[in-house]
Amino acid sequence: MFKRRYIILISSLLAVLLLAVGAYAYWTTTGAGTGSATNASANGTLVLHATFASTLTPGATLPVSFTADNASTSSLRVGTVTTVVSIDAPHVTSGCLAGDFTVGPAIENQTIAKATSGVALLVPGSIVFNDTALNQDGCKGATVTLTLSA
Repeated sequence: MFKRRYIILISSLLAVLLLAVGAYAYWTTTGAGTGSATNASANGTLVLHATFASTLTPGATLPVSFTADNASTSSLRVGTVTTVVSIDAPHVTSGCLAGDFTVGPAIENQTIAKATSGVALLVPGSIVFNDTALNQDGCKGATVTLTLSA
């Protein structure tokens, strides 16, 4: 009987010891691996707007206000706003030229928060109706359109 208890005790201790060694080996395992992802090549586009008074006359300079809309799910940054001037077709035929107007670049460097619209850009631009030696009556009533890019 004593021998049987001794064998049961030794067997039990041995079983506990084997379980402990197995658990230690299980929890202290090592491993290696890698992971990667590709960032988006673009995260959205801003829509830019320009407004200026309709009182341009030869020789006049007027301020141009810019706003931005960001429908993206992340913030976007506006760098330098550049402008291309165009004139409505009937007035081009009358002699009004896009070259009669000058709009310089506006260096904004401004972040536009995600899902916002009508955000005023901090640096205004200006439009100049150049006073040339030519008759500029063809520009009377012309629609001057500013096409913006940044």
